[in-house]
Amino acid sequence: MTEYIQAGKFKARCLKLMDKVQRTKRKIVITKRNKPIAKLVPIEEESSQLFGKMKGTVHIVGDIVAPIDEVWDADR
Repeated sequence: MTEYIQAGKFKARCLKLMDKVQRTKRKIVITKRNKPIAKLVPIEEESSQLFGKMKGTVHIVGDIVAPIDEVWDADR
């Protein structure tokens, strides 16, 4: 459920409304002359899971399965 509040009332109660959004996880739409102008939404907490945290950050370029021509020698 979305709550609507006039900009003047929002200005007077800004800090309390921010606490309310954090606590209830519900958004508040701020209106001016009965038209929506802004939205106050809770920030989603970042996951503390280790696995999958880097998903989407690696991009493979070229063929990573084909053998390479040079020979690697550990004694060099």
